[in-house]
Amino acid sequence: MIRYDTSTDSAARRTLSGAARVLLALKMDGPLLLGLTLVSVYGLVVLYSASGQDWGMVTRHAIRLGLGAVAMLVLAQVRPQMLRNSALWLYLLGIVLLVIVDALGVIGKGAQRWLDLGFIRFQPSEMMKVAVPMLCAWYLNDRPLPPSPLSLAALAAIILIPAGLTAAQPDLGTAILITIAGTLVVLMAGLPFLFIGGAVIVAAAGAWVGWHYLLHDYQRERVLTFIDPQTDPLGAGYHIIQSQIAIGSGGIFGKGWMNGSQSQLEYLPERHTDFIFAVIGEEFGLLGLAILLLLYVFVVGRALYLASQTQDTFARLLASSIALTFFVYVFINTGMVSGLLPVVGVPLPLVSYGGTSMVTLMAGFGILMALYSHRKLVGS
Repeated sequence: MIRYDTSTDSAARRTLSGAARVLLALKMDGPLLLGLTLVSVYGLVVLYSASGQDWGMVTRHAIRLGLGAVAMLVLAQVRPQMLRNSALWLYLLGIVLLVIVDALGVIGKGAQRWLDLGFIRFQPSEMMKVAVPMLCAWYLNDRPLPPSPLSLAALAAIILIPAGLTAAQPDLGTAILITIAGTLVVLMAGLPFLFIGGAVIVAAAGAWVGWHYLLHDYQRERVLTFIDPQTDPLGAGYHIIQSQIAIGSGGIFGKGWMNGSQSQLEYLPERHTDFIFAVIGEEFGLLGLAILLLLYVFVVGRALYLASQTQDTFARLLASSIALTFFVYVFINTGMVSGLLPVVGVPLPLVSYGGTSMVTLMAGFGILMALYSHRKLVGS
């Protein structure tokens, strides 16, 4: 039998402190909010140094963090049923915006990724990091699990259409993250090893096709540079080499805040965006990197715990994808900065200077809190 346990909930509310009551009323999870706040504050401190003590850049970053926090708060109030009902429409809106971007988008740094509305400029591809897993979870919600071959074909189309439109901009990093976000939903739904093996074979064939027919020259250079950066130390390999020098020179305790030679003397490219992890390694050393990574582990662990407490297929799949996608952000950025992965332009979450990506991440955590806080049915 399933019922509402109102007496237990009322008793719990009476024992809560004032701050806990506020968080409960706002549908916010205190530990997860604390972890996100600590990472964000850490990022602001590092960004001040990485930007060359540019208060304007730090202020803009703080404002975007504030916008992300507002988005998280608003979405935490939304009921899961509303999220399910809006999944298809959000996905279709994103596809339309991606088509518009490919035709009329603003070009910057050789890529056509942005829509300029006059008062704001944003990347529609960022919203697909949330829309794709939402639609995948919606599609699987009323279907038997693990998914059938027909369902897998439909899910592949849901994932690959926006990923292909994003890769055409070109924006390989975001296309990879969209693909991963959707794929995580499918994996969490349960797949037999036969399907996983087949997917690996298909992915290998797709990689061969992509290498010869889809990747741009600069993207091929990134992969070749990852294999051996020294082949072009002043060109394609420059980023990775300087990043490794910065991280290695920091030692255990670092050179001190704002005392990093690679970053402060501008040897390290993109030091306030994609390669800010190297700035942390140089100025705060291994200890500083470990503290940040422990904060990330706490955020991911808490997010996975919240996901495990949700009580229907849609909520579990979507919440798990949001938590694991955040982990993938961290894994890819730290891997590419340290030379373990190719450079694909993925920011360090809540630390790298940026706009739409940061708001999207915070919005995702708002959805995760909504899925957790609105669970009310308990087994008797």
